[in-house]
Amino acid sequence: MRDPGADHATMAVRRERMLNAAYRLFTEKSITSVTLDEIAREAGCGKKTLLRYYDSKLQLVIAVAVHQWGQVLQDIPERNAESRLKRASAREEFVFYLDSFIGLYLDHRELLRFNQLFNVYVQSEQPDTGTLEPYQDMIKGLARRFHVVYEKAERDHTIRTDIPEHEMFSATLHLMLAVVTRYAVGLVYQPEEGFDAVKELEVLKEALLAMYTP
Repeated sequence: MRDPGADHATMAVRRERMLNAAYRLFTEKSITSVTLDEIAREAGCGKKTLLRYYDSKLQLVIAVAVHQWGQVLQDIPERNAESRLKRASAREEFVFYLDSFIGLYLDHRELLRFNQLFNVYVQSEQPDTGTLEPYQDMIKGLARRFHVVYEKAERDHTIRTDIPEHEMFSATLHLMLAVVTRYAVGLVYQPEEGFDAVKELEVLKEALLAMYTP
C-alpha cells in the first residue's frame, strides 16, 4: 500500500527542484530564451513530467516568481508581531517597510533582475486573471502587511491617513520596487565619478516619509 504522505513529500521535493532549476536558467539567460526541455534537463526529469506539474511555461514562470518572492518575504520579520505592535509607532513601522526595499537591493539583486525579466515576459504573454492569481495573491499578502501600518496610523496619527490606504500602498510599492530594480539591473545614469546607490535610495525613502508624515 502506497503512503500518501511519502508521495506528497516526493512531489514537493520534485516541485522544488523544478522551480529552482527554472530560476537558475532564467537568471543565467533570460525567460524568453529558456525552453521547457532545458528546464527539465536541469531539474533531472523529462519534459512530460515537468508538464504534469505545470501546464505551460507561463504557469511555471509565475510559480517561480511566487516561490522566490515567498522565500524572501518569509525572511522579513512580521511587523505585526505582538511585541512590535506594543512599542512601535506607525511611522517606525513605515520606515521598516521602506527599509525592506533597500534590503532587497542589498541582499537580493538577482531576484530583482529576475523580477524585471518576469514583468516583461508576463506583459508579453497577457495572461488571464486566473493564471496570474497566485502572483496577485502574493501582492495581496504585502497589502495586508501594509494594512498594519495604516491601521496603527489611524490611532497614533504618526502617518497621514487622509490619503486612502490603497493609494499609499500602491505608490510606495511601485516607486520603491521600480527604483531598486533599476539599480539592480543597471538601468541608471552612470556618472564618471560614480555614485552611491544606497545613499540615493535613502533620498527616495526620506522623500516618501516627508510626503506621508503629518
